[in-house]
Amino acid sequence: MTLNRRTLGACAAALAFAAPLATFAQGAYPNKPIKVIVPFAAGSTTDIIARAITDKMSQSMGQQLVVENRGGASGTIGQAAVASAAPDGYTIMVHSSSHTVSPHTFAKLPFETEKDFVGVTPISSTPNVLVISPSKNMKTLGELLAYGRANPGKLNFASAGQGSATHLNAEKFKLAARLEATNIPFKGSAEAVTEVMAGRVDYYFSPIAPVIGQIRNGQLVPLAVGSPKRAAALPNVPTTAEAGVPGSEFNFWIGMMAPARTPKEIVNRLHDEVVKALATPEVKERFATLGADAWTLRPEQFDAYIHEEIKSNAALVKAAGLEKQ
Repeated sequence: MTLNRRTLGACAAALAFAAPLATFAQGAYPNKPIKVIVPFAAGSTTDIIARAITDKMSQSMGQQLVVENRGGASGTIGQAAVASAAPDGYTIMVHSSSHTVSPHTFAKLPFETEKDFVGVTPISSTPNVLVISPSKNMKTLGELLAYGRANPGKLNFASAGQGSATHLNAEKFKLAARLEATNIPFKGSAEAVTEVMAGRVDYYFSPIAPVIGQIRNGQLVPLAVGSPKRAAALPNVPTTAEAGVPGSEFNFWIGMMAPARTPKEIVNRLHDEVVKALATPEVKERFATLGADAWTLRPEQFDAYIHEEIKSNAALVKAAGLEKQ
């Protein structure tokens, strides 16, 4: 009995000692800055959304979240950097719907999209808007379609890279409209917008954020939004379905991911911090000006959503005849 009591006493002491250690370990994250890789250029919608969220998260978490832009190859350069990073919560990624497109448009990737990442949460659902230059002298989507059908093969459109979400949106529109047009890929939205404004490229399914200012000052003409419902930031602009092209809807989202095997407690902490940031008046106001709708899911739900979207995008890529690079 004496031994048992001593043993029990030792166990109790060990547990009492371990409890604060466990609490300390849990509370220790983060104890240094967190790198947030955005796989698109500065000024892109993904970049703007990432900075709006991480500014608030930095304040709440007591450590800087430092955005690092690693654009190129439709986001896969940045993805590769995150996939190979230590799964310790100090390298995370804010990416777009392009995450679920690249498995079908690249013959070989230096990572496995589903196995090498874990979802934290979507952040926003942001409609794409089809914009053209005023120099094209078109006011409606019907006029663009009429020109394209009367001049098969002469239209072209910008995208933020081959296989990007903006590219897939345009391809889905082409298929639904039975329109011929050629993709002109750029490294990001900033370049694409510049070329469309200059009239050198005919149109672009752009996220609203990079073009809302140009729309308001008359440098770009919005013909339709590619989302299932009208955008709050552009209430007078019809959806592509309303404008005569049913079946062309495309959900453009931006979300946060981490390397696979990142501890669940850290993933959950990041999720909760995103939700907290989205609830602040400053982020709500920022999203309203960007035409973005806040959207969150639990990490396991986001993983399931990504899985299903990868499957559905496979069918779209095949129907569009996009060859793997």
